This record gives sequence, structure tokens and C-alpha cells, in this order.
Amino acid sequence: MADLHIEDFFKDAAKILNQLYLNFPKKSSVFVEDISGADAPDEYGLHAPRHQACFGCMLWLEEEGYLRFESTIRQDAIDQAVLTQKSFSLLSRVCSDPKIIELSKPSDELVDKTPFDLQTNINLVRKIQHKGTSTQLAEAMQRLLFGSAAP
Repeated sequence: MADLHIEDFFKDAAKILNQLYLNFPKKSSVFVEDISGADAPDEYGLHAPRHQACFGCMLWLEEEGYLRFESTIRQDAIDQAVLTQKSFSLLSRVCSDPKIIELSKPSDELVDKTPFDLQTNINLVRKIQHKGTSTQLAEAMQRLLFGSAAP
């Protein structure tokens, strides 16, 4: 993928959804700095573009029905956030996309010995976050969010 901001978007989306999955069904706050890293606002109090993009990702996930929240804390966080049924179901479902399964395997792994219950979408995304590249994560998240028809 040539567009780094798109890879950052999918990286942020994976982190946000994973954080909410780990807290599900409890509502929680999601802070931008926990997802995209520390930010130092400029002399006018404006956040860096990376921080703004991560906050925008949070808002987009809500607009598209992947999460809901009660309010924002300035542009620093979303408050009382929780996964929607749509995203909880998507993340906890056993993965049926062979490409996501392939992306989650280290290149030297010939046979997948992962127990069946760990083949859920969220667990495969976590594997890619830890062992894969940002391009692999972006491809997996694109396939997960938009369907396996994605390239």
C-alpha cells in the first residue's frame, strides 16, 4: 500500500476495536494517545495531523456502526464507548477468509497448529499486529471491515 495514512487508519482501527473487545461489554474510554502515541499540541492548541487522523478513525468507526459512545473528551478520547453487535459478532466469529488466515501465519509456519477457538477474527488480527507488517494488517482489516472481496 502506497498511502501511509490509510495503513495508519487500519492500524488505529485494529487497536481501537481490540481495546473495546477486551473490555466488552463494559463501556470504557478510548484515548487517542493510547492508540496513536503521544501528541504535543502546537502553540495554538491544535493536535498533530496523526492525532487528528486517529480521532477521525474513532468517529468513522462510530458513523459506520462498529462502535458507539456517549461523548467525546475534546479531541482526546471517546467516552463510554462499546462495540456494537455488528462488530462484536464480526470480531468473535471464526475466520472464514483464507487470506486473513494466511496473513496471520509467520512465513516459516507450514502448518497452523492454532486451536480452532483461537481462529477468531480478533485473534488473527492480534497475531498480525504482533508478527506481521503494517501492510499485512491493513489488508486483513480491509478484508474484515469491507468483506473478502477486497483485493
